[in-house]
Amino acid sequence: MAGESVRVDTWVWGVRLAKTRSQATAACRAGHVRVNGASAKAAQAVRLGDEVRVRLHSTERIYRVTGLPVRRGSAVEAAKHFEDLTPPPPPRVERPTTVVRDPGAGRPTKRDRRDLDRLRGRPSDPA
Repeated sequence: MAGESVRVDTWVWGVRLAKTRSQATAACRAGHVRVNGASAKAAQAVRLGDEVRVRLHSTERIYRVTGLPVRRGSAVEAAKHFEDLTPPPPPRVERPTTVVRDPGAGRPTKRDRRDLDRLRGRPSDPA
């Protein structure tokens, strides 16, 4: 049985998802790590083929365990121990920039108003 599983906090630290082992443990305690859909405690065992969801830095990442690291190694070594299943992020929606006028600039002229309307994507008055 030895070598078939490893603690989830050790795995998260070993594949370089968390900078320190204590950060990985804290993420498990806070409920940011899930193994096969269930919230994981730090000492929960992770086996080959398990799905690990980690929410760090306000993004959730999904990984499949393909290896069990014995110790923390280089990033190249760490990449051999997981398969990233995270879907690509949705495309960013471009919004028009907000127009900010200087305080005390007074009422905009007709030309300024037309420029502002053009920047905001509104049609200007035909007359």
